[in-house]
Amino acid sequence: MENYFQMNMTKAEIDAISNLGLAHMGDCVFEILCRAYLCAQGGKKVDQLHKETINMVKATSQAKFADKMLPLLTEEEHAVFKRGRNAPVKSVPGHASRAQYGEATALEALLGWLYLLGRQERINQLFIKMMEE
Repeated sequence: MENYFQMNMTKAEIDAISNLGLAHMGDCVFEILCRAYLCAQGGKKVDQLHKETINMVKATSQAKFADKMLPLLTEEEHAVFKRGRNAPVKSVPGHASRAQYGEATALEALLGWLYLLGRQERINQLFIKMMEE
């Protein structure tokens, strides 16, 4: 039986997934981390949690978070990040520039790649760095 909550795919299996497929996975990984981070702060009403989550997961914010964690990336992780940044996106939301959207997609692709490899500890290390003031 597969454990979809804690994935452990091979690199060959992950290489078969498109860059945008990795970003699709990483999008939800990043959102669940943001939701957990905000809930752990305590004392917030659900509407406040929702607004703060939306603010954290938008492309402009993700681009800033990506800048914070870039210096920590290994050569392999940086290659995945670049692969995600170069993914051919069809449209860019109005609130973000093409460059910001590319950085956000790269961040999501990297998190998706790490998640599918089963590297939750590494994801947590990078997320902690992103949340530093």
